[in-house]
Amino acid sequence: MSLNIQDIRASFPILHQEVNGKPLVYLDNAATTQKPLSVIEALDYYYKTDNSNIHRGAHTLADRATRKYENTRELIQKFIGAKEVEEVIFTKGTTESINLVASSFGRKFVKKGDEVIISTLEHHSNIVPWQLLCEEVGAILKVIPINDKGEIIFEEFEKLLTSKTKLVSIVHVSNALGTINPVEEIIAKAHAVGAKVMLDGAQSSSHLTIDVQKLDCDFFAFSAHKIYGPTGLGVLYGKREVLESMPPYQGGGEMIKEVSFEKTTFNEIPFKFEAGTPNIGDVIAFEKALEFVNTVGKKQIVDHENELLAYATEKLSSIKGFIPYGTADNKVSVLSFLIQGMHPFDVGMMLDAGGIAVRTGHHCTQPLMNRFRIEGTVRASFSVYNTLEEVDRLYESVSKIAKLKNK
Repeated sequence: MSLNIQDIRASFPILHQEVNGKPLVYLDNAATTQKPLSVIEALDYYYKTDNSNIHRGAHTLADRATRKYENTRELIQKFIGAKEVEEVIFTKGTTESINLVASSFGRKFVKKGDEVIISTLEHHSNIVPWQLLCEEVGAILKVIPINDKGEIIFEEFEKLLTSKTKLVSIVHVSNALGTINPVEEIIAKAHAVGAKVMLDGAQSSSHLTIDVQKLDCDFFAFSAHKIYGPTGLGVLYGKREVLESMPPYQGGGEMIKEVSFEKTTFNEIPFKFEAGTPNIGDVIAFEKALEFVNTVGKKQIVDHENELLAYATEKLSSIKGFIPYGTADNKVSVLSFLIQGMHPFDVGMMLDAGGIAVRTGHHCTQPLMNRFRIEGTVRASFSVYNTLEEVDRLYESVSKIAKLKNK
């Protein structure tokens, strides 16, 4: 069944405006996706009608807010294929989810001389927490190299694995290049040496069907704002037995059973890792984002995005001076490129003058940019509400910009 893109676009209020006198073309979806009206209205409704703290109140507002909050947790369980709802933990975002694992699992189970493996494709949020951990405990951080297409070199990954490997933390889909990593094979190899595996799913959650049980990952992290939901909200999935073996990440309310000045006992999962008043309104609104995805259909979304990527790649590749980065055989709808002889920031500013929003810079992947010996790229990233006509506008604008350099 083909999608009615105009009907979909109608539910995203922000898309219907002009920027610099031109109709907005929003192609910065890898940074954050726009929000359907249902998400915006749910957030507004919560603060107008149900605003109350959750879990601890005996009154009607607290009960309504608690039920809606936990409804979202149940929907996320189904959305990612978790075995139990208790394996779903709310955080501020993918970054905090990774830091939680590094701080809690890492400090308990990673010791001096142990090894943690990441890849060259990682976002800074999946590099820095492991650097901090390794520096603190005296562990060794190893990095999987990539080829010129932006794919990890699997044979080199296998060489890095040893009996000292305690954790492999790898991006499922590269935010800078769109590369889809072979995570099923990575997880199987890591488990064979007794290592746990964390997946950074910030990009994959919106582009791929996720089944954490089938993947058999130990941890999976993603952010609501990458999948049509609010900012400042994320999810950490963890296998029950692993989460139960980990100490709390933060201390405070909700994460305790009993507190005395002599000793504190901790709550069950997931609450053990959810100290303090959570981001209640955004969690409730996120349910509507997931419902939007489920209603449209993940397969239909992916098929449309892949069509846009293929069309954009073919069109822009015909432009003189166009240099693509990230040409993996298996990738999602991210097109990173440079125009020969031009700084990516300048290209981005000229596109913005024409109402086209793209991302420029190193995309929080400086080691990856260093691998290609560049400062950064221009990144156009597509979502379900983008159209072929918008790709045509991108092509026309990039063509004009490239001709300015070639004069």
